[in-house]
Amino acid sequence: MTICPETWNRTAWLLVGLCASALAQNQANEYNVDAPKTILELQQFRQVNSVRIAAKDGRQGVAALVNLNPNIGAWYLLKVTWAGSSEAAYHIENPRPGTQKLVLDAKGFAVLTSQTRYACDLFNGDVLTQAKSAPQIFEPLCDGRIYLRNAATGHRTSLEAATEFFREHVWGGERIIAWGHDLLGDIHRETGKVEAGRSASEAAKSAPAAALIDPTYCDRLLASNNLGIDLGGPERTGMTPGSWYPANGHAGVYVSVLQPNVIDQSILRNHLNIVNKLDSVEASALVYLIAFDLSRFELGFALGTEHPGVHWSDRALPQARDSKLPGPDGIGSIAPLVSTGMVGPENATRTVATFTAGFKRTHGAFRYGDLALKNHGSHYGFIEEGVVFSKLQPGLATIFVLADGSLHMKTWEQTDDKLLAEIRYARQNGVPLAAFDPATQTTMPGSLVARWGPGNWSGSQDSKLRSIRSGAAIQETSAKRFLIYAVFSDASPSAMARVFQAYRCEYAMLLDMNALEHTYCALYRRSGTRLSIEHVIKGMSEVDKSAPSGELLPRFLAYPDNRDFFYVMRRGEQGVRP
Repeated sequence: MTICPETWNRTAWLLVGLCASALAQNQANEYNVDAPKTILELQQFRQVNSVRIAAKDGRQGVAALVNLNPNIGAWYLLKVTWAGSSEAAYHIENPRPGTQKLVLDAKGFAVLTSQTRYACDLFNGDVLTQAKSAPQIFEPLCDGRIYLRNAATGHRTSLEAATEFFREHVWGGERIIAWGHDLLGDIHRETGKVEAGRSASEAAKSAPAAALIDPTYCDRLLASNNLGIDLGGPERTGMTPGSWYPANGHAGVYVSVLQPNVIDQSILRNHLNIVNKLDSVEASALVYLIAFDLSRFELGFALGTEHPGVHWSDRALPQARDSKLPGPDGIGSIAPLVSTGMVGPENATRTVATFTAGFKRTHGAFRYGDLALKNHGSHYGFIEEGVVFSKLQPGLATIFVLADGSLHMKTWEQTDDKLLAEIRYARQNGVPLAAFDPATQTTMPGSLVARWGPGNWSGSQDSKLRSIRSGAAIQETSAKRFLIYAVFSDASPSAMARVFQAYRCEYAMLLDMNALEHTYCALYRRSGTRLSIEHVIKGMSEVDKSAPSGELLPRFLAYPDNRDFFYVMRRGEQGVRP
């Protein structure tokens, strides 16, 4: 039988399509199955290309380039095997996925843009070996067009080191830590000074919506000596509670302060069946809030060098564990991928703020309630640059960024898995503090806000929940959307929910807690080559390091950290290659 060219082409393309479909289904099965797997097998959207390679000395080999998520195009894994040698793996970062992509060839990479093709010779000589042994965490390749990510040791504070020692080496260490929290839970509590008078400067029309406060306090000022953000002008001596003030020198960034006891009574008296009544301690404790105009800024997320981790949480119940699995997602390590604990060089140039993310894996799962019995204990999920390190679990509060740069917050549902291919960053942390109710057109407290165990809010063993805590929220006005980061000097989840209700947030979730380094937030101002740092609370500066010259080195930008974090970047700017 003779097959004409047109029929052959149709048949060939059909076979290609069937092979691609079968491969995609196989990778989806690897992702979904409850079985031990590698970090690569957890990437269901990956694409692999292989070529034969030859060195100048005659050695033969094979190279494979894995695009870990082609819809994002930021992270690749290069695997090289020379005859007679074991496989070597290299975690490659494409810092400009929107404008360039990588293609594997017999010599190395071709870096493609819409107008140019840049050849990058990697397989002749020892370029990759030297790059992997280099001291730089982000080692430039291809004249700085891409980076090799090298492993680093993340910074930890003395408090974190002591906590880890007790947890890992002292019998009953968790109880000792909890007992310490009973004693130190209110150590960061701060109350503002309420004074008569109205602030001389009103917030701009482009600012977020002000909080709903008791009319009694509308002509009062709330003063704090610990606010570390420069507002300029007379507001330094006092701010109208719940109002927003522009951060000096930072267009699109706003600051507000509040005490829960000045919130409008209509809020404090509603939903008493799901929110605890605030005691006098947390009702008078200061809350610091910073907001970012999302038309000007976008959000990134990065893993720390150690945390949150992919192992089983100590909180997972025995019946929720599978002894055959090294972790709830089937992986016990992220190797050969590398988490650096700091912002990459090109994004660092446009980063205006950073703040710590969520719980460590140790505390990032449920011991009590319905979620403890679902999905291996509902460990908190997280994604960086489109790479899944821990699956996003239904029922959990989730902040995520899509490939188009848009920011979202919601309680994850199983049907939301259809978004996974397009998610660039994601972090889950517990259950919602507050969410918008379309039926009543108001912000509602989360249903588990007052339930210590089922909400996994952390605190002392006898359910004392007051501590320094941080949270993130989205507020939407008629014209703008804002990302809000808030630090509560001494609060329970109920107090947090009331504050986010007062600011009429669309959604709000808990981040981290218990110490200034865990609730850290810094704002950066650049003047030429000089970088100045402001902190939401002045004491957070103690976490930053100092160079021998005495210059302050910002956490997450100047050195790697062991904790995961978010970073806020100016939109529409490309980084500058070193």
